[in-house]
Amino acid sequence: MSKIYRYSSDDFTVRIAAVDATAVIQELQTVQKMFPIPVLGVGQAMVGAILLASQLKEQQQVGLLFRGNGSIKSIYAEANYEGHVRAYTPSPQYEPADYKDGFKFKNALGHGTLSVARHQPFQKQPFHGTVELVSEDIAENIAHYLHQSHQIRSVVALGLYLDEYGIVKKAGGVILEIMPGVDETIVDRIQANVEKNQPSISKILNEGGSVVDLVKPYMEGISFTELEHHQTVTYFCPCTKDRVSAALEVLGVADLQDMIEKEEQPEIICQMCGKPYHFKLDEIKEIRERLQKNSMH
Repeated sequence: MSKIYRYSSDDFTVRIAAVDATAVIQELQTVQKMFPIPVLGVGQAMVGAILLASQLKEQQQVGLLFRGNGSIKSIYAEANYEGHVRAYTPSPQYEPADYKDGFKFKNALGHGTLSVARHQPFQKQPFHGTVELVSEDIAENIAHYLHQSHQIRSVVALGLYLDEYGIVKKAGGVILEIMPGVDETIVDRIQANVEKNQPSISKILNEGGSVVDLVKPYMEGISFTELEHHQTVTYFCPCTKDRVSAALEVLGVADLQDMIEKEEQPEIICQMCGKPYHFKLDEIKEIRERLQKNSMH
């Protein structure tokens, strides 16, 4: 079970979220049978969503949609304040012609956009913000979004460590957000720490480091305190048979009739969580009849 940790500089002008998300990223890879290159991108997007959501309020949610012109066309990750997270790419089994450069996400997404949606309970429409992708690095694009859309200067560091077979062994990340009114000497110190220490999230975790060890290299020489935060991270998908049944309605009466005549009893697998939903012939007939009735109104 992964726990999200939150910290603040003692003067409350730097707020920090950090997580060892190894377990939930391993679950993502297993559930979606994800190959090494996609899991690097989707896993980092998931960690980014977890960290952004931890700074929201109860029942609020954030969704990150990366769209690019590279081999991996898109990545979607969403998380809420309560620590529920899920993610998806239409290319979970993408692999390059060869792995001569090792497992690297670079060039897989290409040029495009990052769209961020923030959902609040009882709000009909979420807040949307879109920015151009500024690099192949998921973390850099999240930092760019925070600066462009919210005027928040930040340091975003995300890391996954894969073994020689491309299996996730460690995953985590940290976000430092600079609040208004900060003493610029603190900003200078953080920048100097980044240049001097060059922290690697995956290396720190792989060497047995704890979550606070992810934060220390950035906050060297700056006093900070852990804040109370009880949320843990779980891979969670709100799919239900009713939702999948509604999706089957999209097929239309003719296609459903064809399935009935061929006595097909489909198994629909949720792409987000891998959960299978079995539909018997009688259930397909019910969906067809429901559609026919609705078309008469």
